[in-house]
This record gives sequence, structure tokens and C-alpha cells, in this order.
Amino acid sequence: MTMKLVLVAALLGLWSCGARVTTALSLLNPCSAEDGPSGAYCGRYEVFENRSAAKGRKIGLKIVLLPALNSDPAPDPVFFLAGGPGQSATSLAYPLANFFARIRRNRDIVLVDQRGTGKGNPLSCQDDDDEPPDPFDISAGMAKLRECLGAFEGDATLYTTPVAMDDLDEIRAWLGYERINLYGGSYGTRAALVYMRRHPESVRAAVLDGVAPPDMAIPLHMPRDTQRALDKLVDACASDPLCRQQFPNFERNLHAVLEKLDRERPKVRLRHPRTGEPVEWTLPAEALRMPLMGALYLPWDSALLPLVIEEASKENYEPLLALALAREGSAGEMSQGMFYSIMCSEDDPLVKEADMEAAGAGTFLGSSLLYTRWKPCEFWPKATVPREYYEPVTSDAPVLILSGDLDPVTPPSWGEAAAKSLPNSRHLIAASAGHGVLSNGCAMRLIEQFLEAADASGLDPACLDDVDRPPFFIQPSGPRSVPSSGGSDD
Repeated sequence: MTMKLVLVAALLGLWSCGARVTTALSLLNPCSAEDGPSGAYCGRYEVFENRSAAKGRKIGLKIVLLPALNSDPAPDPVFFLAGGPGQSATSLAYPLANFFARIRRNRDIVLVDQRGTGKGNPLSCQDDDDEPPDPFDISAGMAKLRECLGAFEGDATLYTTPVAMDDLDEIRAWLGYERINLYGGSYGTRAALVYMRRHPESVRAAVLDGVAPPDMAIPLHMPRDTQRALDKLVDACASDPLCRQQFPNFERNLHAVLEKLDRERPKVRLRHPRTGEPVEWTLPAEALRMPLMGALYLPWDSALLPLVIEEASKENYEPLLALALAREGSAGEMSQGMFYSIMCSEDDPLVKEADMEAAGAGTFLGSSLLYTRWKPCEFWPKATVPREYYEPVTSDAPVLILSGDLDPVTPPSWGEAAAKSLPNSRHLIAASAGHGVLSNGCAMRLIEQFLEAADASGLDPACLDDVDRPPFFIQPSGPRSVPSSGGSDD
């Protein structure tokens, strides 16, 4: 018992070393188990909802700080910027404590809920109904969004990325950090780029993982980029002897199922994959398009697709619906209201109806998803974003750009485009990674090396190619070999 007390005291002493760390920790309190992992510190910081007026309603932003474990930590922490838009950064504290363990040895990791996310002041649309909603009923979804908008206490036009990044810099200064490093994933890369433009003096270095720049016009390019990822999957199946043998008509079956759902919109009765309750749903083609797109985000999920399409071609839609609803429970972690406040203000002005038709032409997604995604912008309040917001972000700060070659939404072309105006950047591509490179093989080691040196030129990215695409699921039990004609397994 005595030795344990000595160790605890020693750790507390390590965490309190360093003037900047002491400043930050003195403003926060140890997290409860519900709010953050052991050893983390939590707090809230209030900002004016209307930053320009600097008066009126205030909103609280939750903070979780994972203190550096080194007795003499670096003074510049890593601020994590979440994706979406609409994801709560602090809700990821537990997994990020593991992912960033190497970096945390020498640096604080700081998570701040962007305005409109998390539990503090969410622009969320929670569904409290006991009855599982029909995920493919578009009109019901639009009605729910209108209802949510009417229930918001604040002004939905005040939740744009530039305003949020000014919040972040105010919190940086309050915590006592002079300069910070940024890690942004997906939409978080846009947030990081906007922060770099608005507060260049506060940035030491940045990691951009899956670049979604301000001029991307989410989700206009999804059909093109998702088709690219699907084509790679089709080619991979055709090149794999087991997948080719088991699913020789993968691509043909995919288009046949889409045509059937478009034409017939069959009604299916089944047990809800999550609740076990019987449900009856009408299946439009979106019932395939949406989960297909979602599965392409993660290589392990996409490894299921040839099998799922094979079953759907036999009118067995249960695997497809299980895939569609696999992350239904995590949807509550995303703020739909914050998503539309950003997309309708920042992305919608870039898009014309003719653009959507052209963007979907010749792709399996088509333009229907785009119309669905943009429909709420017909009634959602919009802020005015200046035209210069869409210009490429220029910065001399060291930047490490990471792209997954299998990524269906932020493929390497976006990283290449961003690098052109970032002269001190380096772009690395992970051949078998999907949306997000962070957890891919040696990526975290490379990120650590980059942050230590604030220089990407000496990195050896060869290890990124050591990770193979996951094997295809040949049968529901997993990626096993196909029985030979003799009945035995290979």
C-alpha cells in the first residue's frame, strides 16, 4: 500500500512539472470515469455564442486534457480536432488516450468540443422514440430536422468553422499554451487549416489526416471519390483467387441490385438487427447506396461487401440492413444540427443544381444522395462566409499530410491539392488505409517523429506499405478458404 502511495505521489509530481502544464491543470479538475480516462483533467470554458457582439448568451465548451507523462514535457501540446462535422472531440478521450500514448509521453493532448457538439451546447437531433425509425424514410428525416431546428436555444448561424476556431484559440490562451500542434482528421483537417490561417502565430506544426479543405463542397465530390474506392475494391476482389471464385459477378450483381431496388422498392419484413423487434421497411436504392458508401470508409467493413451484395442479389437483404444499421447507436454522438450549420453556410454556396447532376453521373451513388444531403439547406439558417474563405490556405508551418489510398471521401487528390500552398509540408499515402491513417500500421510512430522534429523531411514512410488490405469475407463466419470439390478446406 505504501509503495502504491509513493507511485501515485510521484506521478502527480510529474504531471505538475512545468509552468505551462501547471497553468492548464490548475484550471481543470480530475475527470470522472464518465467524462474521461484515469489521469485526465476535465473542465468547461464559456464563450459568447455571438463572438462579434461579445455579449449576450454564453455557451460552455467541454475540455479534456490528457497530461504529458514526461517529467519535463514539451511546452507545445497537441490539440485534437474531430471530424464530421459534428463529432464531439471529448467523447473520443478514451480511445485517443491509447492512440496518442506515444505522443503523450512528451506532450499534453487537449480535446475541446467544438461549439454545437458534445453535451455542453449540442445542436443535436436525438431520436427518443422507442420505435426504431425507418432509416430510409427521407420525408420523416426532414420533418425531424425541422423539429430539431425549432427546439434549438441558440442561433444556428453562429456555428461555423471560423467562429469555432476563434473559440479554440481563446481556450489555448486561457490554458496558458503559447504555441500548439494540431491534429485534424477528416473535417478536422478543414478546422485545422482554418485555424492555421486565422491564428498562424499560435501554430508550431500540424498533422492533416484525410484532407477536407474549405473549398471541398461537402458532399459534392462524394460520388466521384466513392466510385474510385469501389473500383479499387472490385479490382481487389478480381485479383484475389478466393474472392474471384466465390463472387465472380460482384460488380454485375451490385448494379443489378441497385436497378431492382430503384424499380421495385420491395417491402421486407425482418427483425431489427439491433433491437430484435420485427420491422417492415420499404427499400429504395439508397438502402444499398448509403451502407455501401459507409462500408468503404473502413477496409475491414468493405471486405464484407462482395458477400453482402451476393446475398442481396438472392433477395436476402438482412446482411445489407445489418451493415446499414451497424453504427446506428453511434449516430447520437454526431451533431446533425452542427453539421448543417457548417455545410449549409460553408459548402452550399459553392454548389448549383447542375453541379449535382454532373457530380453523380456515371457513379453508383448517382445524384440522389446529394439531393438528400442538401435538402435541409432549403430551410436551415445560413451564415455569410466571405469568398476568401475558399482560397487555398497558405502557411510556412511544418505540415504532415496523410491520405489513405482506399479512402472514399478524402482520397489522396485532396492531400495533393492542399500541399501546393503549404511549402513546408510532406504528403504520405498509406496504400491499404481507408478514411483516416491514424491507426494504420506505423502511422502513429511517424506522427510522433514528425511532432518531435517539427519536420517531415526525414520520415521513412516505407512502413506504411507493410499493411495489406484485409482478406475478403468468403462466408458469414469470416475470410476462410472456399471448400474444394472434395469437400475439404484448403
